Amino acid sequence: MDWKIELIHVPVTDVDRAKAFYVDKLGFNADHDQRVSDDLRFVQLTPPGSACSIAFGEGLGNTLEPGSLDVIQVVIADADAVLAELRAKGVEAEGVDEQAWGRFISLRDPDGNRWTLQQLPDYGAA
Repeated sequence: MDWKIELIHVPVTDVDRAKAFYVDKLGFNADHDQRVSDDLRFVQLTPPGSACSIAFGEGLGNTLEPGSLDVIQVVIADADAVLAELRAKGVEAEGVDEQAWGRFISLRDPDGNRWTLQQLPDYGAA
């Protein structure tokens, strides 16, 4: 049986600011931005090349505090190129942290939610 993670909720304080950061700075695709009612808004964004999206909004009943998320790790092809691109777009990113299990960049969204980006080792070179 296949299990596929498709959606991760990200706690944010300002939906429009978060959407602008993820779309304009990180290049995520804006899949949905639907105001269902005065109390309910759902925004879904997908990183380029990912089968898993993120969601945030208003009235979704999230229990996490904005800025508390520190568990998302994303695989990238080239840490140096991604770090250069992020910094060129004004994103404060830390890296490249060299480890035996990969090369890492970390960044925070405007609320402080932390993302880790990992360039996998070249297992074929060993």
